[in-house]
Amino acid sequence: MKKNIAGLVLIVLVWIFAAPSGAVAGSMIVKEKTLREAVNGYLLDRTRDSGMEIRIKRIAISGNIDVPAGKVTYDFIAPRKWEGWGRTVLGLVVRVDDRLVRNMSVPVEVEALAEMVVALRPLQRGMVVEEGDVALQKKDMAIATGKVCFSLADVLGKRVRVPIRANTPLRADYLERIPLVKSGQVVTIIAENGSLRITATGTARGTGAEGDFIMVQNMSSKKMVQARVVDEGTVAVNF
Repeated sequence: MKKNIAGLVLIVLVWIFAAPSGAVAGSMIVKEKTLREAVNGYLLDRTRDSGMEIRIKRIAISGNIDVPAGKVTYDFIAPRKWEGWGRTVLGLVVRVDDRLVRNMSVPVEVEALAEMVVALRPLQRGMVVEEGDVALQKKDMAIATGKVCFSLADVLGKRVRVPIRANTPLRADYLERIPLVKSGQVVTIIAENGSLRITATGTARGTGAEGDFIMVQNMSSKKMVQARVVDEGTVAVNF
């Protein structure tokens, strides 16, 4: 009887000291820190080629998980339209020896800082953007919607189409180039080929900024031609 009791005690002691703390026999604990590191690595890898300064602000994982003993690997599932920054919920798939053992939802928040053109003061509709109106500042891409302007050259000299509040990143569709030629305006038509230069007088049948192509009617021949706006009152045609 005593031998049986001693044997039972030995078995219990072996089970206690052989099994990982907090896990049942044949299982193992994956710590919260390990899960966070896996998510962190995925986020950094996804944004590595973005050219932006990446800051991971939140990974919402709470507590350790218990999985069968073996080789643990992780797969991640992100929303199809997620660019890699801002707030979203990732799917975390935990596998042991290539066998699915756990599906987890992990809310994350990633800040992606990039230099973009920002209004230094309120810009009213119809204003022409000047150097003192804007500057390059680092902003989070998550708050910048649409086609943001990343160069001052993209905004200077253009006209504001909609009111823009101070500290707002400028978008391409907030601005427009200033028309140099307006429909109905009398213009000089220039045709050049090497040293040969021919000019004629015409009437603009469209409105355009520098570099735009508009239709122009030759006042003498009444012929319609496509011409490129050169400056105020001048257009050029291919010759």
